[in-house]
Amino acid sequence: MSKLFESSKINGMTLANRFVRSATWEGMAADDGAVTPKLIETMVNLANGGVGLIISSHAYISPEGQASPWQLGIDNDECIDGLQEMTAAVHASGAKIVMQLAHAGVYADEHVIGQPPLVVSNFEGQSESPRHEITADDIRMLVAAFSNAARRAKSAGFDGVQIHAAHGYLLSQFLSPAFNQRRDEYGGDITNRSRVIFEVYQAIRKTVSRTYPVLMKINCRDFIPNGLMPEDSLQVGIILANAGLDAIELSGGMVMSKPKNSPSRPQINAENKEAYFKEDAVSFKKKISIPLILVGGIRSFGVAERLVEDGFADYISLSRPFIREPKLINRWKAGDRRKATCKSDNLCLRPALNGDGIYCVTERRERAKQGVPI
Repeated sequence: MSKLFESSKINGMTLANRFVRSATWEGMAADDGAVTPKLIETMVNLANGGVGLIISSHAYISPEGQASPWQLGIDNDECIDGLQEMTAAVHASGAKIVMQLAHAGVYADEHVIGQPPLVVSNFEGQSESPRHEITADDIRMLVAAFSNAARRAKSAGFDGVQIHAAHGYLLSQFLSPAFNQRRDEYGGDITNRSRVIFEVYQAIRKTVSRTYPVLMKINCRDFIPNGLMPEDSLQVGIILANAGLDAIELSGGMVMSKPKNSPSRPQINAENKEAYFKEDAVSFKKKISIPLILVGGIRSFGVAERLVEDGFADYISLSRPFIREPKLINRWKAGDRRKATCKSDNLCLRPALNGDGIYCVTERRERAKQGVPI
């Protein structure tokens, strides 16, 4: 049996295989951020399809941190019952589910939140519209909001939480010199720029206990001018691993990156275009002993298997392939090792942006041409 289908554990959380569904914005939550039947169905389909660990789409931890409409929320206790229904359904299908906690910062949707978004540094050129620079009091409230969100996630039955510090959202903005030009204890060198991330982690750990899995998603590099670079990213990883973090998901790129540098690169049509963060993963594996989850354009079973067997990563994380094929892992396990049928055309976000929820546009077009009911 392939190592990819071996059982393993992350801080006591037993996983049936080494495949992870990377957090993917579904655009299926209610207007108030509540869970919907459609979102539960999506999670259950992933679980029934063989995914060992599902990471929920980024959930906003406070109202001013909402990135988009129809985004999942975990900003108040009224969310818990709906989330509990979702986790129970996933568990009944044999998978584990982790809640991703996030704050959008400057990328919060101003029309949704009804106020100027928070920024790490309010410098000239940051934005054409008003922004509110985070104060010391704001930071204390931010840390508390992450901690309270983690408490709700645990109460709702999630098997762990993942702190989102990648892709240009607020915690990622603290890490990035392109966003962080502060002159206080939260700006300057990487030790200071990562201070709030460490404070968030410590607060969550204190809230959920040492035996509850806490993961983090970070960029290996930002792929923008003056952005976070690998040596600083690695330093953050070392600090967190030494503090007791349970696993790191390594990604890269920012929300506003150009397509060739974005976290969702188009035209991944050959194996040598897959796993585009694997070289940075090597540095992490050399210096950090906690499990490393690698995301980034992985489409082929053989590529995934080699990444784990050759020590580039401990877990393989996929996003877009599961939009088209939620049963991909079961297909691979059954012996059909053809690569994922995802075309990497990035059309899947369009319906979510229109309020219809994420789905594979290309697949629906192909079915329509063949006269197959959708």
